[in-house]
Amino acid sequence: MAKIQKIKGVADLFPEDSARYAFMEKAGRDVFSAYGFGELRTPILEKTELFCRSIGEETDVVQKEMYTFPDRKGRSLTMRPEATAGVVRAYVENKIYQPGKVSKFFTFGPMFRYERPQAGRMRQFHQINAEVFGASEPQADAEVLLMLSNFLKEIGLEKLSFELNSLGCPECRPVYRKALDDFFNGIDKEQLCDDCQRRVATNPLRVLDCKNKKCKELTVDAPSIPDHLCQECRDHFDVVITLINEAGLEYTLNPRLVRGLDYYQRTTFEVTSGDIGAQTAVAGGGRYDGLVESLGGAKKVPGIGFACGMERLAMLMDGKFEAAMDFYVALVDERSAKDALIFAEKLRRTGLKGEVGFVAKSMKAQLRHANKIAAKKCFIFGSDEFENGTVTVKDMTEDGGQQVLPRDEYFK
Repeated sequence: MAKIQKIKGVADLFPEDSARYAFMEKAGRDVFSAYGFGELRTPILEKTELFCRSIGEETDVVQKEMYTFPDRKGRSLTMRPEATAGVVRAYVENKIYQPGKVSKFFTFGPMFRYERPQAGRMRQFHQINAEVFGASEPQADAEVLLMLSNFLKEIGLEKLSFELNSLGCPECRPVYRKALDDFFNGIDKEQLCDDCQRRVATNPLRVLDCKNKKCKELTVDAPSIPDHLCQECRDHFDVVITLINEAGLEYTLNPRLVRGLDYYQRTTFEVTSGDIGAQTAVAGGGRYDGLVESLGGAKKVPGIGFACGMERLAMLMDGKFEAAMDFYVALVDERSAKDALIFAEKLRRTGLKGEVGFVAKSMKAQLRHANKIAAKKCFIFGSDEFENGTVTVKDMTEDGGQQVLPRDEYFK
C-alpha cells in the first residue's frame, strides 16, 4: 500500500523545531503581558466575506492566495490567511468597543496562503500577532514598535532592520493616488509585470512594492507618499519618530513601504533580515483606523498592530531549543525494569524532568543517550544495584563523579 505523504507547502514540526515555537510563544506572552496585552484565540475558519472586505478585493491575497471553499450548505468559508481581520471580527461581534476604552490582544497560530513554497514561505505558516484598539495617539504607534523590538530581542534577534513609512489617511490618500495615477499615465505600462499592469488600475500603491527589477526601474521616479501627507498625518508621524528616537530604536525611513493589505493607513512598518535569503521580511504591521468600522463596528475606532512570521524567526534563531533533561534512568539489568520505572516516577514527582530506559542495554549505549538528551544526572540500575537495592548516581557534568546510594536514601 502506498505511503500517504504530507501536502505540499506544509511541515511536520518535530520536538526540536516545536521547541523553537514554544520558546517564541513564551517570550511573546512574557513581553506582551508586560504591556497590558491579553491572549485572544480566534477560529481558523472564517466567512470569506471577512477577508474580502478587510484585506481588499484587489489584493494578491484575496485574488490568488486564499484557501476558499463552500461548506455543505454552500456558504463560502476561508482558512484565515492572516490574523488581524479575525481579531477585529471578534472585537466587533462581542461589542468590546466602548468610548475611551483601549483594548490590547495578542494571538498565536497557523495561517494559510496558496503560494509557491520556498524557504521562509509555506502554505501553512504560523504568526504571532499583537493588536491595539481604541488608541489613535502616536504614542500607541511608538509603544507597539518598541514592544515588537523588545520581543525580537527577547528571542535573541538583534541583527534586524526596522523600516517605517506613513501611508496617509482618507483625507490625503486621494491626493497621492491622483499624483500616482498621473505618473503611471506618463510611462509605458506594458513594460510592467503582469501583476503590476493589473495593479495600476486597481491598487497602484502596490506597484511600488513590486520586487520585479523592471518594475522598480520604471517607478524609481514615482511620487513619494511622505511628500503628499496632510498636516495632521505629518504631525502624527513626526511624534512617532520623536518617541522612538528618544527610546533608542534604530530604523530607516522607506517612502516605498506600502505593505500588502488595503486596510493600512498612517504609520506602517516592516522588520527585515539579510540572513534568510529572498524572503527578508520577518515582521510588519501598521495602523488601520478604518478597519473596525468597515467590518460593522463603531465609527472611528482606531487600531494598530503587527504580525511576526514564526517560520522566518525560527530560521534566525541559533542554538538547541529542546529542553535539557534533569535525569536519565539507565536500565542495564532487565530484572530492575520495574524498580527503574518507579524510581523515575518518584523523581518526576519532586519536580524533575527525565526519561527512563524501558529495555536493558549496554552501559555505553545508556550513557550515550543520557548525553544526547543533556541529562544532568544518570541513575544506573545494573546487576549490582539489583542485588543490593541501591542506585548508582553519575554526575553528567564535567566533574563526572558518581556514588552508590540506597534508593530510598536519595529522596531524604
